[in-house]
Amino acid sequence: MALQPPLLNKPLLKRENDPVWARLRREAEETAKAEPLLAGYLHDNILRHPSLESALSYFLAGKLASSYLGAVSLRDVFYECLTVSDDLSEVVRSDISAVVERDPAARSMVQPFLHFKGFHALQSYRIAHWLWLQDRQPLALYLQNRISEAFDVDIHPAARIGKGILIDHGTSVVIGETAVVGDDVSMLHEVTLGGTGKEAGDRHPKVGKGVLIGAGAKILGNIKIGEGAKIAAGSVVLNEVLPHTTVAGVPAKVVGKPKTPEPGLQMDQAVDD
Repeated sequence: MALQPPLLNKPLLKRENDPVWARLRREAEETAKAEPLLAGYLHDNILRHPSLESALSYFLAGKLASSYLGAVSLRDVFYECLTVSDDLSEVVRSDISAVVERDPAARSMVQPFLHFKGFHALQSYRIAHWLWLQDRQPLALYLQNRISEAFDVDIHPAARIGKGILIDHGTSVVIGETAVVGDDVSMLHEVTLGGTGKEAGDRHPKVGKGVLIGAGAKILGNIKIGEGAKIAAGSVVLNEVLPHTTVAGVPAKVVGKPKTPEPGLQMDQAVDD
């Protein structure tokens, strides 16, 4: 039998105006009419829910449930996290809006919500990060493992990631424990924000606002990637990258400057700047 939307003691956050949720519901209704075979799927995961938080906690719990932790228990934890503050709710809405605005494959909000595992992994990380900050590290690490298994994205729950983030495709993205990612960053598949393998403590990259990280790029060590920088696909970055600079190669070297102040918003991976 299908799970019911979460009915917890915690009341729903009151939103007088929620354009993201309104758009998601409207597009789900339109999709159900256009493809009746998906009507039940759309109803179960979106249309029967009273809020984005309810729908997302239900959907992710179904994706991450296992024989050890069932969907009902996970859904309740996820819902608690997603309704804990208006700030976190705004982050989720900023993330799904970023996907629709930057990814030409996203022709509606329904697509990333239901089908884009980069978005799924990022929202699941946000729940694990919240658990980490609540001193529930064992559960946060368990979720990290399940997220990696389900979505092929490995983000340590202690990493700090801003809002308006796009993880395009998601496959094989790795973000380490002490990494920091600023707002409005976009990254593609097979990106690594990792350590050098010889350091302890604070050992992962610090990525500034509006950065674009191309497919397959590896950024290693406790180095700064300046605001508005562009990291070309396939690059291996071992040293600091100054703000508004384009780097490419193995090892990465400066090859120019991005055409816009925040290349993460434009998704133009060309390096002939």
